[in-house]
Amino acid sequence: MTESTRPIAIICPHCSQRYTARWARTADEQGNPGIIDANFMAVCEYCDGVVDIRTLNALTVRDAVLYLDYTIYPDLIEHYLPPIDQNPAAVYLYSLASERSRRVMTQALRTVASLLTGQDARSADILSIRWGAMRYPHTAALRARLSQIYSPATANRTLSAVRGVLKEAWRLGQMSAEDYQRSIDVQNIKGESVPAGRELSAGEILALVNVCKADSSPAGTRDATIIGLLYTCGLRRAELVALDVSDVDPATGRLLVRAGKGRKQRTVYVQGGALRALVDWMAKAQLQAGPLFVPILKGSRITPRRMNAQSIYDMLKKRATEAGVKDFSPHDMRRTFVGEMLERGVDIATVANIAGHASVDTTRRYDRRPEETKKRAAEKLHFPY
Repeated sequence: MTESTRPIAIICPHCSQRYTARWARTADEQGNPGIIDANFMAVCEYCDGVVDIRTLNALTVRDAVLYLDYTIYPDLIEHYLPPIDQNPAAVYLYSLASERSRRVMTQALRTVASLLTGQDARSADILSIRWGAMRYPHTAALRARLSQIYSPATANRTLSAVRGVLKEAWRLGQMSAEDYQRSIDVQNIKGESVPAGRELSAGEILALVNVCKADSSPAGTRDATIIGLLYTCGLRRAELVALDVSDVDPATGRLLVRAGKGRKQRTVYVQGGALRALVDWMAKAQLQAGPLFVPILKGSRITPRRMNAQSIYDMLKKRATEAGVKDFSPHDMRRTFVGEMLERGVDIATVANIAGHASVDTTRRYDRRPEETKKRAAEKLHFPY
């Protein structure tokens, strides 16, 4: 029996660092390979984590580790972090307009770091990626992987985050214009998925309003007003909590939405019962200036500070439980608003303008009329059971 050894690059599953180990393979006198029978265990030189080489399904090809189902690139891990103002990921995230956008794109970049370097997506360090070293093979492999495991919308949002970071890498002089153009030359993933979430029925809206009206405290009036604005104006949570008293004209029902997506302001109108609830809330809370919606503490004490978006979610969850309504999200109220407006004959351009959609294509995704048409078509067939 003869014995040979060869190096193998290992990505430590404990600390994600790359190191080189050696393993031995036996061979008979005819040169037929046998099993690995020596140096089974490899010890990480960074964290002393132990790996059984026999469990690895990997081959090393230059600077990439080819697993059975995917490729990761340990050469993209940066061991000496640059200053924060020279880190493309940090510069990109700081350039985004809203905290929500930064949160969403941070998670998208964590996904990228996980797929390209083998880190855990929940804790991947996006600042330790050598974004300026990314090239077209990296982005092409990333696109292929994203298309396999994510919806088109999620995958394309992730690719958009990568393009944004690579643009900052080019601006910071960390990659050439040619490398930048080549690396971002990957097409978006085509496809369309059914929007997540659900619409609320008229009975569910009524049940929510009734539990708020049954609450004689200021919280009851406030919550009814919030539900009214979400349902009749299609506001986003962030837009709702950003409203000030000065943004409301009770005489006409005109609302000035200052915190629209993409820093776009717009006006909407609240009418009917939603306007009556709004006027009652302003009178009961004796609001003269400052935020329109404020927290209410024990003893019905109104505090002069702004509610946050999470508190809107928590309030809706509480009222849904009280009303016996199935779980829904604040965005489901917005989806219901769009569907109701289109079903009642309001043209799609107007609905898009009220909802603050940059494109009517976004509004069209919430149009329930094609679904109703398909349902009526299905009802024309009779199955004798």
